Amino acid sequence: MDTLTSDRIMHDGAVSRRLVVLIALGDASRAERLAASLAASDDLLPVVAGRADVAIVDDRSGEAVPAAIPRVLLSGRGDERPTGEVLAVMAAGADDLLIAAAVRLAAAGYRVSGDGRSGRHEHFHTGDGEPFEEETPDEHAVRPSLSPREAEVLALLAEGAPNKVIARRLNISVHTAKFHVAAILIKLGAANRTDAIAIAMRQGLVLV
Repeated sequence: MDTLTSDRIMHDGAVSRRLVVLIALGDASRAERLAASLAASDDLLPVVAGRADVAIVDDRSGEAVPAAIPRVLLSGRGDERPTGEVLAVMAAGADDLLIAAAVRLAAAGYRVSGDGRSGRHEHFHTGDGEPFEEETPDEHAVRPSLSPREAEVLALLAEGAPNKVIARRLNISVHTAKFHVAAILIKLGAANRTDAIAIAMRQGLVLV
């Protein structure tokens, strides 16, 4: 998937790709606080106008965003489900870290419903993909057993942290961070890091 990205030079000289996130909320103060929160992330670049990879909208501002931009909807209605270019529906008062995780998932082509369930939608950016179908939750399904350290790593994955940042934040080696990430992918049955976040959100394993 082609995404609009901006380069950012990290402290170690490496270049990271940042998703451009359009924040279009009816509440200007909420938009300002959310923009400041997202700007603190290494991989998200909040903007208030122009082209973007993903837009964050609310019940009042959704129509003002170009139709082609996939959206994360902050809604006060609890029965919303992702439709059309809305790829994620979060509660209006959702935590900023959870919104950031939904933005990353939407940019990767995942749909996330208001109750945290998610699924892959391969062609959302063309507008001609098949309707999204959620998996029926199995109340008796056993959640993967993650160690306390793996739970910490998973929380950092949801923030978009690369292995070097995980290692620095948890005071472990990069090799150990990679080991924990690999263990999480195996335990969740995930294909990659983004898939792991989607599964973790669906199963309620990510607490922010």
